[in-house]
Amino acid sequence: MTTGGQMEFGVATFVTDEGIAPARLGEALEERGFESLFVAEHTHIPVRRESPWPEGDELPRKYYRTFDPFVTLTAAAVVTERLRLGTGILLLVERDPITTAKEIASLDHVSAGRVAVGIGAGWNLEEMRNHGTDPKIRMTLLRERVQAMKEIWTKDQAEYHETFVNFDPIFCWPKPVQRPHPPILVGGNGPKALDRALEYGDGWMPTYGLGTEEIARRIAELERRAAEAGRGRVPVSVYAVPGDREAVARLADAGVDQVLFDLPTLPAEETYQTLDELAAARSFTA
Repeated sequence: MTTGGQMEFGVATFVTDEGIAPARLGEALEERGFESLFVAEHTHIPVRRESPWPEGDELPRKYYRTFDPFVTLTAAAVVTERLRLGTGILLLVERDPITTAKEIASLDHVSAGRVAVGIGAGWNLEEMRNHGTDPKIRMTLLRERVQAMKEIWTKDQAEYHETFVNFDPIFCWPKPVQRPHPPILVGGNGPKALDRALEYGDGWMPTYGLGTEEIARRIAELERRAAEAGRGRVPVSVYAVPGDREAVARLADAGVDQVLFDLPTLPAEETYQTLDELAAARSFTA
């Protein structure tokens, strides 16, 4: 990701058994000059669902057919050299932090330091309950699990003691190639998203649905608060951007560092055609 320089372009997508294979997708992205691949995660979708899908009434089938993100990104890693490999988003409130820290560090080694970790608490309350997570404490749990993973990545003998994550000193290798660790991009459009990005994140990842004017306003706030806290600029990646040159231009004016185009889940040939169309949307910078 950039930190205030030229804007970068990647895609955000759901990789499933009904779409292009992960390795072929990775190759196609790198061939077309895309900077990154960010993949969504859902372990499952409960058949009986109370939580409304934020984007409409009917939940697309891709939500319950996603591959495991680390399997997907490993497949893409071994056939590419430059492509950044990201989670968008990793539902960390449904994951063990010790195991997840090892998976991320292992992928960072396999890819020679190309991992970015987009994280969030998720919207599907029934899904997280099936993992033993009480939705009421999910934001606290998210913070603790991120902080615990950072301890594991940066300490030879890591320990963490908080309310929901608690372990005595452990040995856990490999450590990530990236130092001090792969960047943590905090997902979310809510009113406290910037608080979380500043507290335990290395970047902020809102969705395009927040609106370009609001994204611009919050970027200005983020820059002001980061300066007041004495830290450097916090980069911003916008998730699920349409392949529209005007939309991209507005995001550039807003100060966005990275655009993640919304890539539909399609078979290989249709995906190649869509990627060519998305690549054309970058031409506003020419």
